[in-house]
Amino acid sequence: MARQTRERILEASLAMFNAQGEPNVTTNHIADELEISPGNLYYHFRNKENIVEHIFARYEARMDQALLVPDHRLPNLEDVWLQLHLVFECMWDYRFLYRDLIDILSRNRKLKMHFARILTRAATSASDVLKGLAQGGVLRATQDEIRATAENVLLVTTFWLNFNAVRGMRSDLARSNETRTDPGQEDLTHGIYQVMLLIAPFLRDAERMHLNTLAQAYRR
Repeated sequence: MARQTRERILEASLAMFNAQGEPNVTTNHIADELEISPGNLYYHFRNKENIVEHIFARYEARMDQALLVPDHRLPNLEDVWLQLHLVFECMWDYRFLYRDLIDILSRNRKLKMHFARILTRAATSASDVLKGLAQGGVLRATQDEIRATAENVLLVTTFWLNFNAVRGMRSDLARSNETRTDPGQEDLTHGIYQVMLLIAPFLRDAERMHLNTLAQAYRR
């Protein structure tokens, strides 16, 4: 029963953080949402920061899996698509971490260090994939171009949700009336498309045509 309550607290907290923004949610709000006493919540988690840390640990484990690259073969374009899907889906499920990133990391040195590790891991993964594509003859680029492109991929991916929110591409009314895809899903697929276009100029003609064919489904 205690484990079930603990899971409910984490699930409710994540949903509320995503919907309302982590700074706007208190432990009392979470307790009210679950119809439990604040004391019951504090039995499982000493404060809201402790809840955030446990949610972040789950995010970190999932992101580590998303960033895995093929072990025994060179990567191909389909591997890039798959990895981007996994990364962007993880980002969406834990989107409060990105939308409130500066605020959260400024308060918690431990999470700041862990997020820096994720960025380093993501940069290495992007660089390894690009180097593998070059080694397989799919991509033509110098080492400096690979390094810069990997960094640009990381930059666009990390700040895509914030960029989209600030740009205000879609109003709340448009979201509520949308029927073709789930709210936010189209924003993510467009982000994947934007990242893939960073790679496109370095592809051979055949692979570039293949990329453009795959990208049709991602265009607005």
